[in-house]
Amino acid sequence: MRTSCETPIAVAGGRSYELSKRILDVVGALAGILTFAPLLILIGIVIRSASPGPVFYLGLRSGRDGHTFRILKFRTMVPNAELIGGPSTALNDPRLTKVGKWLRKFKLDELPQLLNILAGDMSFVGPRPQVLDYTRRYEGEEKLILSVKPGLTDYASLKFINLDEVLGDGNVDEQYAREIEPEKNRLRLLYVKRRSFAEDMRILVGTMIQILRIKRRWSSGH
Repeated sequence: MRTSCETPIAVAGGRSYELSKRILDVVGALAGILTFAPLLILIGIVIRSASPGPVFYLGLRSGRDGHTFRILKFRTMVPNAELIGGPSTALNDPRLTKVGKWLRKFKLDELPQLLNILAGDMSFVGPRPQVLDYTRRYEGEEKLILSVKPGLTDYASLKFINLDEVLGDGNVDEQYAREIEPEKNRLRLLYVKRRSFAEDMRILVGTMIQILRIKRRWSSGH
């Protein structure tokens, strides 16, 4: 018996789209790794020298069809941060390191995910991979989110690019579950139903514009 996430009618895209998307992912990931190799090495050295603990964070996430994988990020928090607090990050979360705050501001902590893309666990564009605790709660149409490969960015990423500022310093886990996650799921579903090569390009361009705006705002002191 098919589950809702296996219903082909509700999912956009086809073989040619999947092939072109994978080619873009492989070529783009390889180009990104080669281009940013010096920066990746420098960030790793800074993280290691600035605080004790590993350079990378390996978090368990739900991938396509519910298969789990380890997402690769530069570590931005103190070791064992998941044992100290919840999955959401407050604006001034005490678990964040000084270097980690800066890396998160410009999304540089996400650069190692180029390796996840190259390995085929992720794509440049797709619903952000979620922790298993949240994906286990998916009901009905929400299960369609797991029918596509997760990605670096999508509609939800664009809307909540400054999520820490939105959450502030209150009970962020409760607020996230109550207010943010339902809206993110709505946007994730919207991407699943609309996805196409042209839409992926629009999302990528939109993401780069957003990051440049953040950089300009930070540079101007606002």
